[in-house]
Amino acid sequence: MIESPQILESDRHDTAVIHMRIRRDEMRDAFSPAVEELFDALAQQDVEAKGPVFAHHLRMDPDFFDFELGVPVDRRVRVAGRLKPGELPATRVARTVYSGDYAGLPEAWAEFGRWMKQQGLTPADDLWEVYAVGPDKSLNPNDWRTELNRPVR
Repeated sequence: MIESPQILESDRHDTAVIHMRIRRDEMRDAFSPAVEELFDALAQQDVEAKGPVFAHHLRMDPDFFDFELGVPVDRRVRVAGRLKPGELPATRVARTVYSGDYAGLPEAWAEFGRWMKQQGLTPADDLWEVYAVGPDKSLNPNDWRTELNRPVR
């Protein structure tokens, strides 16, 4: 289900983000409009995305997703509506790639978590997903690739 995980040092990236706190069952309906909002705001500021969309989950809650939806950018953005500047930190992370429909992400994270536990790794509170290949690039969910990143202590 997931590729062989690695431990590596991630680079710091300036990002443009929209902070969202939504119920888990709202994710499917809220995500795409927020991506459109994000890219519209970038276009208004003539800022270029330098990578794929990500979701940086700030804390894990059984009922809510509290996260920043964003993209790496070529320069710092100005606050505009919900858009604000952010960053993905330079940090030590466990990383893997999951291939398939987003419905399989919970099991992919569970498998990844079991691997981290077997390795004796202590995860930080946050995590992020990078949607390297998604519905914007292929209508076939078998082609979708999501990078899973979990900072470790």
